[in-house]
Amino acid sequence: MQPVLVIIDIQRDYFPGGRHPLVGPDAAAHVAADVLTWQRARGGAVLHVRHESEGGFLEAGTAGAEIDSRVAPSAQEPVIVKHAPNAFVGTDLQERLEGLGASALIVAGMMTSMCVDATVRAAIDLGYDVTVVEDACAAPDLEFGGVEVDGAHVHAAFLAALRGAGAHVGKAAAVVGDRS
Repeated sequence: MQPVLVIIDIQRDYFPGGRHPLVGPDAAAHVAADVLTWQRARGGAVLHVRHESEGGFLEAGTAGAEIDSRVAPSAQEPVIVKHAPNAFVGTDLQERLEGLGASALIVAGMMTSMCVDATVRAAIDLGYDVTVVEDACAAPDLEFGGVEVDGAHVHAAFLAALRGAGAHVGKAAAVVGDRS
């Protein structure tokens, strides 16, 4: 079974002009689109995840909650709507993966430091072999205790932690090359 591509929350609020812009979302969306094209060309399964909230950003029914057009789902690709960072919580993601006979996932999405992290950790706990496409993900600038952490460092720290938790982490060129 080929790995299932899971695209998490590549939504308009994370781009310039949105309610919660990240660092490098356009570059990440472009790479995610390339991985999506590759997965479709080889007949691989694709699941899209879209976060909806009430207040702040990614509000249900707003333009900001829409999936970016570069990674828009086809009519045959399911969209899983979630309301928590972990895409397994309160959704049918696990049942869909089981229905596909999935044992491995390729993950792209936003935010590296929140929904990608929570979903990848849960997938590892559930026994999936997970590969995160590092250049198809993006993170925000953060602050804690008066310390400013730029988005590139947030992204790197979370990917390093995910690798330490058992995920494979690599650039799209290596991931696609490893699985062609």
